[in-house]
Amino acid sequence: MRHSLPSLLLACVVTLAGIGHAAAARIGLAAPLEGPLALLGQQMRDGAQIAARLGGQQLIVEDDACDAPGGERAARAFIEAEVQIAVGFLCSEALESALPLLRDAGIPVVTSGVRNSGITDRRTREGWLVWRAAPRADAELAAVADILVSRWRDELFAIVDDGTIYGRELAESLRLAVELAGLKPVFVDTYRPQSDNQVGLVGRLRRAGATHIFVGGESDDVAIIERDAAGLDYEPTIAGGDALRAAGEIPLAPGTLMIGMPEWAEMLDEEAVERFTEAGIVPEGYVVPSYVSVEIAIQALATADAESRPIADVLSAGGFDTLIGTLSFDDKGDLSENLFQLLRYDGERFLPVE
Repeated sequence: MRHSLPSLLLACVVTLAGIGHAAAARIGLAAPLEGPLALLGQQMRDGAQIAARLGGQQLIVEDDACDAPGGERAARAFIEAEVQIAVGFLCSEALESALPLLRDAGIPVVTSGVRNSGITDRRTREGWLVWRAAPRADAELAAVADILVSRWRDELFAIVDDGTIYGRELAESLRLAVELAGLKPVFVDTYRPQSDNQVGLVGRLRRAGATHIFVGGESDDVAIIERDAAGLDYEPTIAGGDALRAAGEIPLAPGTLMIGMPEWAEMLDEEAVERFTEAGIVPEGYVVPSYVSVEIAIQALATADAESRPIADVLSAGGFDTLIGTLSFDDKGDLSENLFQLLRYDGERFLPVE
């Protein structure tokens, strides 16, 4: 569910009004600000700064260099600056080195960039105070299974992959899910990627009677399968994973399905996009997730102050109104809702399927 930016900001201002401690809160942002990842770090800073400014908070920005020494430096700087909550972190190495120091200082972290599943899988054992305002690395696998099992239950479907770790994991996740659901694909195979044609594969799929095909592979391979199928007057529905977003040399056919993350701008209403535009910021990359992380931090700080509760308890128990909807966290500190969706290619971009 999308929300109006002004309404959310008004709610935030009302919540913080009269709460001296929360209004004076310091929020730390760790991001790579130099080197090859500086563009992404700037996106993180842009989003966080807008949210902090509109929420009346002070943002302490530190360069974590996307490595372990940088993460430790950022954590020590946050502790010295007496920040009450930290956001950001793009790389696992920086976050992992920062978490023990921040844990000992009682500073929670809402990361908007690290998808490494191990970060939250180890959270309880290590006592880390970390919550993730971004999908886990395995969120795509879960979404492929959840979305396609229900939609293709009554279809003659096939599962093929390119033999890479990525492609095989996606295909195997779906295969296990359909098996648990009591379903069986009409065809399962591994193809050779980056081939000039896939006529042989397409012929076997057609003979098997597959009307729907999931392809664990790259964009160009899917486009070649679609091209060769069209050459045989064969028009199956084809779906793939988030890798289809990367533009290949061969265009995908309109109607291609992808289980992936929507573009962040697609998750905002027009008023919110206009507000970013007025600030001279394009809501792409890490701008929106960083903004959302600061929104969560501001609300958690306000609630913790108003109710005299630890910030960590508020993060674990609360629902937070953000630009992309109401978000909450599960017992591991991951988002309760999987942000991956079913999208359809319209010839130019992937849009959510209603």
